[in-house]
Amino acid sequence: MRRRSILAATVAAATVVAPRLARAAWPGDRPIQVLVPGPAGGGMDILARSFLPFMQQRLAGATFVVVNRPTAGGQQAFEGIAQAAPDGFTIGAAQAPNSITLPIERQVRYRVQDFTFLGNVIEDPCGLWTRADSPITSVAALIAAARQRPGQVTIGTAGIGSDDHLLVLALQDAAGVEFSHVPFNGTPPIIQNLLSRSIDVGSFNMSEGLALLREGALRGIAQGGPERWAGTPGVPTFRDQAVAVLGGSTRGMVAPPNLPAGMRDALRHAVSEANADPVWIAEATRLNLPLRPMTAEAQERLFLEEDVRLRAIWARKPWRD
Repeated sequence: MRRRSILAATVAAATVVAPRLARAAWPGDRPIQVLVPGPAGGGMDILARSFLPFMQQRLAGATFVVVNRPTAGGQQAFEGIAQAAPDGFTIGAAQAPNSITLPIERQVRYRVQDFTFLGNVIEDPCGLWTRADSPITSVAALIAAARQRPGQVTIGTAGIGSDDHLLVLALQDAAGVEFSHVPFNGTPPIIQNLLSRSIDVGSFNMSEGLALLREGALRGIAQGGPERWAGTPGVPTFRDQAVAVLGGSTRGMVAPPNLPAGMRDALRHAVSEANADPVWIAEATRLNLPLRPMTAEAQERLFLEEDVRLRAIWARKPWRD
């Protein structure tokens, strides 16, 4: 009888413990899905595909799979991150201001404040670009063209509320002119339409236009950083041209809300260690990526401060087209 009792107790204990043992092991049980709010070849995609291998080295057994969700200005990607199970098998790339403007301008199924921030990697200045043979060779020439043809000079951006779009709006306000805004899903189609002469000007980040600048296909007429980025020293800033406009995109990694502390800290450590890896820094230099590493805490502060600033702008003058 005593043996039977012990056996029954052992079976009962196994029944309770078994579901716990069946739970997926992290991070190596299955690939970690990384949701990217941009198309293949865009700035967010390049960040993810180039940086993730360095994170992977710091997470034993982990593998990453990039999933591009460029539609709706990246909304599907951000919602996917926010609504994913906090089990460590879904993370994502996020940028300011793009992820911040969407909840301001429309109903979405996420709040920036709820993300689990993992750390920033890049800060890429915005830029204005024309074809190399365009008569628009400077900000002054662009403003003059807009005054001659009000509302007819076309400028392509990566969508309403994107950093590219906010840059154009800031220039309109500073110069007292109006452009014709043409939104696209990401940078690659902006470049395609610019080269095919479907639009007059493209607004996209400096790293995204650098290769075509070097090939002589595009001309950078202005960059939105406070100083000239080292990768494009020949492109003047707006300030160099007496126009008080700034704009850029900070890009890093985030995870779903309520991620367990152990997983959160492991992912943050992976981002921090990857950011400091000399091999990554050399690779980023080779890829012409403007680095701005931040801790998760600094990244979160930047996002929340931007949320306050952009909500104040929206309250004064909403961006709608």
